Amino acid sequence: MDAEDGSSVSITPLAGCIGAEIEDIDLAVPLTPRLTAVVRRALEEHRVLIFRDQHLTHDQQIAYAGQFGPPAPSHPWVPHVEGHPYVHALITGNGERPETTDEQRHAALWRNPDFLSGWHSDITAAADPPVFCVLRAEKVPSHGGDTIWADMVTAYERLSAPLRQFADELTAEHRYLVGYVPFGISDAFTRTSVDAGLVAHHPVVRALPDTGKRCLFVNPSFTSHINELTPAESRRILDLLFTHATHRDLTFRHRWTAGDVAMWDNRATIHVAPTDHEKLGQERAMYRVFVAGEPAVGPSGARSRAISGDPYQVGGVRAR
Repeated sequence: MDAEDGSSVSITPLAGCIGAEIEDIDLAVPLTPRLTAVVRRALEEHRVLIFRDQHLTHDQQIAYAGQFGPPAPSHPWVPHVEGHPYVHALITGNGERPETTDEQRHAALWRNPDFLSGWHSDITAAADPPVFCVLRAEKVPSHGGDTIWADMVTAYERLSAPLRQFADELTAEHRYLVGYVPFGISDAFTRTSVDAGLVAHHPVVRALPDTGKRCLFVNPSFTSHINELTPAESRRILDLLFTHATHRDLTFRHRWTAGDVAMWDNRATIHVAPTDHEKLGQERAMYRVFVAGEPAVGPSGARSRAISGDPYQVGGVRAR
């Protein structure tokens, strides 16, 4: 038997709860149905997968992601890579001092005044966020620039039974700029995110249809409040959930090398992008492709719904 049927694929866990490295798969060529199933099962178990030494082109990255569902627009308002409407460039630390201009400073201001700054799932201000994210590293700094993920399935499972039952009944509002401190009217990120007008209500706990498992579906950057609680109650419950979910035992940190590809379940994880490399004057060039998602369904039957703005993935918002 050969690698095409998945029999020789090596899957090595990288942390206690989340993250695994997969060897012996070439992402540049179409996967067989059995290999696709192997990757899906690994995602279900480990939530984040790392593939080394891939060096994909934009077209190969799109083709790989497309084997797990329709590619989604690169971002609600950030321009895509020219000629590749499903690819979003994440290029930082380009050699200029990050404090040179207001625009460059916005990344450092993506935070509330606490240690939870920056943790998020992608595009949860939409009613239908991506289901999977595929991120490849083309250029990395000599040090720094790591990405960290947290396991929202295990986070839910480690809550006490009464708190799980309580959370199962709740919904929360997600919008942009919740975890972002605007610099001022010259901040283009603030202007464009407000203009996009994306606001959604999601269940606080999401049931994953493939496995039946449940996960917390809130994040510090985009979840503004729990709808059924008073503002004071909401703040305290969210702080409890955020602190619990980002405990170091539930996280995995990846040190990138050029050619790495990470794929993760955007429903079942939150992640935090790095800012430590910005001061090095070394460029970090990453390229991301989304796999289109669908509205979440909670244990109580509550479904995600758009409060403001068009559906992002399912509705086919045009990539700009």
